[in-house]
Amino acid sequence: MKFKNIIKEMLVLQRNIPGIVFALFVMSVVSMNLLANKSIDLHVSWLALDCGIIFSWLTFLIMDMIARHYGPRAATLLSVEALVISVFFILMLFAGSRIPGVWGESYSFENSSDINAALDNTFGGTWYVVLGSAIAFLVSSLVNNSLNWLIGKKIKKKGFGEFALRSYISTFVSQFVDNLCFALIVSLNFFGWSLLQCLMCAVTGAVVELLCEVIFSPIGFRVSQKWMKNNTGREYLVTYAAKYSCGSIS
Repeated sequence: MKFKNIIKEMLVLQRNIPGIVFALFVMSVVSMNLLANKSIDLHVSWLALDCGIIFSWLTFLIMDMIARHYGPRAATLLSVEALVISVFFILMLFAGSRIPGVWGESYSFENSSDINAALDNTFGGTWYVVLGSAIAFLVSSLVNNSLNWLIGKKIKKKGFGEFALRSYISTFVSQFVDNLCFALIVSLNFFGWSLLQCLMCAVTGAVVELLCEVIFSPIGFRVSQKWMKNNTGREYLVTYAAKYSCGSIS
């Protein structure tokens, strides 16, 4: 019964979140997991990053907006749903990579079989990248959503300063957790990174994501304020957010 209630709540939440926001959130989760396969060449032996940072800022900005308006429980439920959808797409990409055929890029090189195999492995993914990304994302989303809401509860004056403070702190901490979890699970064991590289990746990635949050947080704040003004998601807010004493109407 409890599981059915959670599914029902998730359906109500999905119905009450603007479609474009939900689409961007799912897209960012799928994309950052796919791009996590590519390391960034920084020409420094003790520093390492992956290309997942290109999209992860968007993931966490949307979580901050959802946590502020709908509450941390809603943000976490949305994260779980996005992760399930992401796994589905990864499985479809895996199926596509196993279908006999040739990638268009293979025709540009003489060793086409190697290029074709590399592209299959990239888009098909590997179990440890998927597992590491899933664990890191779940842990960091719990940290982000809970911390964001707790900080917001301590600030009485609502406005951009409140949105920025709760978003900046929760983003930096949760991104550090996300990067470190992924690095320790995947990069340390399968990419040949050192512990120092894992730690520096976590710190550097968190700083980069924080900078992105600073740049784009005014947009997130304006959207969040518009939600409040238009009473967006009232069905979920009245039915569930009020029940758990969270959300913008509590």
